[in-house]
Amino acid sequence: MDEKHLLMEISSGSEESFQKLYERWVSRLYSFVYRYVKSEDVADDIVQETFFRIWSNRQRLDPFCSFKSYLFTISYHLLLKELRRQLNNPSMEDYVEYESRMSISGEYIEKHIDFEQFKEELAKAKTKLTPRQREIFELNKEQGVPVSDIAFRLSITEQVVRNQLSASLKVIRAELQQYACMLTLLFLFN
Repeated sequence: MDEKHLLMEISSGSEESFQKLYERWVSRLYSFVYRYVKSEDVADDIVQETFFRIWSNRQRLDPFCSFKSYLFTISYHLLLKELRRQLNNPSMEDYVEYESRMSISGEYIEKHIDFEQFKEELAKAKTKLTPRQREIFELNKEQGVPVSDIAFRLSITEQVVRNQLSASLKVIRAELQQYACMLTLLFLFN
């Protein structure tokens, strides 16, 4: 049975069609979610909540719109909520949004960057910075503190902040060349 027909039956309340749709998508959705949360229990919760919301809103299902986009959009928002709760990291939302777009817009990409591994490598790279460079880098790139505020806070000139930031970015970029995409997200959104 094609997906459009299943969606029409689900919107009319067919539990059997819902089960078929669930079986068709659950493993792909689980893989998508697990890639970010790295926890079977949390991934299960998000997947179940996603399908619960689809069932709860079944009357509004549009069989002529992409179910894949609808499904992954719901899970994406639940995933963001969970990741905000877990990490409280400003660059994570942008990373997940980027990865989500890649997954929704086409076939799954075989090679995914593991955000946890990126964070570990970033931490290692930051050990190569001077204490002042590290402090300025973390304030600006990770916490989003403007250069002028950093200068005031550290009792130095804005030019010194920019120089230290520039030097730290050279080191970080050199150390994390394989994570160019992640670094771009980190630097663009902070």
